[in-house]
Amino acid sequence: MHTINQEVGKKIRSFRKIKGLTVQQLADMIYKSKATLSKYESGDITIDLVILYSIAEALNVQIEQLLYIEPRQPSTLINTLPSTFFKNSTRFYSYFYDGRINKLVKCVVDMLAQPDDNRYKTMLYMNVKNFEHYQECENTYWGHTEHYDTLTTLMLKNQATPLENLTINILASFLESEQKWGLMSGVSFRPFMPIALKMLFSRTPIPETPELIHELKISKDDVRTMKIYNMLAVT
Repeated sequence: MHTINQEVGKKIRSFRKIKGLTVQQLADMIYKSKATLSKYESGDITIDLVILYSIAEALNVQIEQLLYIEPRQPSTLINTLPSTFFKNSTRFYSYFYDGRINKLVKCVVDMLAQPDDNRYKTMLYMNVKNFEHYQECENTYWGHTEHYDTLTTLMLKNQATPLENLTINILASFLESEQKWGLMSGVSFRPFMPIALKMLFSRTPIPETPELIHELKISKDDVRTMKIYNMLAVT
């Protein structure tokens, strides 16, 4: 239990610093003393559920973002299938190339609670600085993932700008693989317009090499496919 308290406390401290709040400021927002909040963050005392919801509201994050989830453990995701991309992980690493800034963009996807048989609450942290502190990112998206035998779809909304929605489709997720291609579509704000791009998903971090960037860029084969179908497609 103490380990869980410490991990939850670390998340509270991390999001507090990301939001630019002092211990006193956050303590005032949840009507607790500075000493009490410090003990929450250090894991010295257990936080009751009502207070945890208050902290999540004050930080403008989902309560699931404050909970401790052990990564890389066998999960109940798609447990009716013998071998799937999603079955043995609850955290995934994804990459895409942003041609507007000529930069590789790193993301982390956390699969959280399962409210329905084929639906899972999901967080996407986009443009993370490093995977160790992936909550420190440019944009955070909240929504759910729906899984079917041949298609997995992530439907997400920007926590800071609800106008911005993302949809990510991944084909053949029932097949065992360390990596999967996805097609992300949504709205860009640099400039404001609809976009679609290739996104690579992996169970583990991928070396950030020129070869990876080359794979993520739209290739001649992609252009040929677009000319045939009049659309961007990934398989």
